[in-house]
Amino acid sequence: MSISENLNKVRATLPSSVKLIAVSKTKPNSAILEAYNSGQRLFGENKVQELIEKYESLPKDIEWHLIGHLQTNKVKYMASFVAMIHAVDSLKLLAEINKEASKHNRIINCLLQFHIAKEETKFGLDFESACEILDSSDFRDMKNVHISGVMGMATYTDNTEQVSSEFSSLRNIFTKLKSMYFANDPTFSEISMGMSDDYLIAIEQGATMVRVGSSIFGERVYQQY
Repeated sequence: MSISENLNKVRATLPSSVKLIAVSKTKPNSAILEAYNSGQRLFGENKVQELIEKYESLPKDIEWHLIGHLQTNKVKYMASFVAMIHAVDSLKLLAEINKEASKHNRIINCLLQFHIAKEETKFGLDFESACEILDSSDFRDMKNVHISGVMGMATYTDNTEQVSSEFSSLRNIFTKLKSMYFANDPTFSEISMGMSDDYLIAIEQGATMVRVGSSIFGERVYQQY
C-alpha cells in the first residue's frame, strides 16, 4: 500500500482524542510530502541535524516533534521552531531548552520522559527524580518551557500483558504528577506512548499521542547524519 493508504489505515484506528505523530526519521522528503498531502501535519524526528534539514526544505506549517534522546549542545539548533520535545530526562536539559527558547522569545512545550521498560538501554526518569525537578527553584524560575505531559517507551517484546502494564505505569505517573503539580493547568494533558507495534495497547491505557513510523512509511532505512 502507499504511504497515503497506510496513513488512512492508521488514522481509522485512532480515537479523535489521540494525536498521531508520524515518525519520519530516516525517510526522504518525498515520503513526508506524500503524508503531508494526505493531511498529516505532525511529524517526529529523533536526530537534530536531520530535523533541521527537513524543517528548512519542507512546508512551514508542519509541526515538528523531537522524539529522540537529546543532547544539551544540540538544543540551540532547533529552538527557533521545534513544536515539542518529547524526551526531557534531566533538569540540565530542561534548563538548556529554557535558555535557548528565551533567545527566540518562545515557550517550548516539553514532555518528561520516564523509564518504564525492563530494558536498561532506554532513557528516562523515575518518579522521584521527576519530583526533584518539579520541586526545584531552578525549574520554578523557568519562563520559556512548558511541561505538557509525559512520555515513555515500553519494552520491545511480544508479551502484550507486560507492555500494557508498562503503559499503565506511565498513565499512573501522569495522574500523580497532575494532582501534585499541575492540578490547575489544563494544558498538562499529554501522554505520549505507543509506536507501530504497540500503539493500540497504548491507546487502551490512555495515550493521547502515539508515535507511528513503520506502519505509515514502511521499515526504516538508516543513513549517516
